[in-house]
Amino acid sequence: MLEGQEYQCPYCGEWVEASLDLSAGDQTYIEDCPVCCRPIVFDLRTDGESWTLDVRTEND
Repeated sequence: MLEGQEYQCPYCGEWVEASLDLSAGDQTYIEDCPVCCRPIVFDLRTDGESWTLDVRTEND
């Protein structure tokens, strides 16, 4: 199950949309910002019904 979610890049402050795969359960992964190309850590937590997304820099 894919879900779209907007997030603000912790480096450049631009708003970007990510596609989240909720069927894979809790995940932590890194993707580059499509605007400034810096690595963003995505921390996705889900219980199957609700979910939360936290984005941060590599150094946080």
